[in-house]
Amino acid sequence: MNQIMPKKLVNDIEIYYEIIGEGEPLLLVHGLGSSTRDWEASVPIFSKDYQVITVDIRGHGKTDKPKGPYSIKNFAKDIADILMSLGFNSVNVLGISLGGMIVIQLTIDYPELIKTLAVVNSAPTSGDLSLFEKVINDRIEIIKAKGMRGIGEAIAPVLFIKPEQEELRNKFVERWAENNPEAYISALKSIKAWSVSDDQLHTIKCPTLILASDQDYSPVSVKKELVKKIQNSHLVIINDARHALPIEKPEEFNAAVMEFLLKY
Repeated sequence: MNQIMPKKLVNDIEIYYEIIGEGEPLLLVHGLGSSTRDWEASVPIFSKDYQVITVDIRGHGKTDKPKGPYSIKNFAKDIADILMSLGFNSVNVLGISLGGMIVIQLTIDYPELIKTLAVVNSAPTSGDLSLFEKVINDRIEIIKAKGMRGIGEAIAPVLFIKPEQEELRNKFVERWAENNPEAYISALKSIKAWSVSDDQLHTIKCPTLILASDQDYSPVSVKKELVKKIQNSHLVIINDARHALPIEKPEEFNAAVMEFLLKY
């Protein structure tokens, strides 16, 4: 199977990307503190039918980590520019968490690029931001005291709660420890600074999947509200699952995504 793993200079930084498989292009955008390798349980499945493109977003993985501030809009521009520079003019896109925010912004700003949209455990920030600001401040304090490994050790038991998930917890901590703390904080702050209006969401007209875990950080009700605001969208809920859905329940995640994609 064809596989490409180079870097490309976009917006004054080198962005790492991978392309594997043949067929219609499918872009996967990871979340905060993650990278292309966290799609390892999905790429082999999706690439049977699609040309799968994964990228390490600015500040993550093997991509450059310039000084902040970062913004969701600029993350989306990085993605759009690398897609166009590679010759893609219509892609299916999927993003989780921070990546979900990025692909929403990407679809609003570059609608001509997007064939279908899938948003996983993500939604625009809304309502009272005081709790979210506390989470950001708490994470920054942990980084100062214990580094990125400390953040990983704090988050892993929340994402993977079952005794038999010890291997997933350990892998998560080891990968999280590799993050650049300054870049991580810049990306974390970009989430709080981001919002889109209902009017902007109403402009999204491509087929859209909102995929949610029943025990995600934000409740299912938030995703139901998002479905109301995006035309031609529908919600799929995966039960007994938490935020890191593609890692925790890859079979159910992959099946839900493929069922959606194969309709279009």
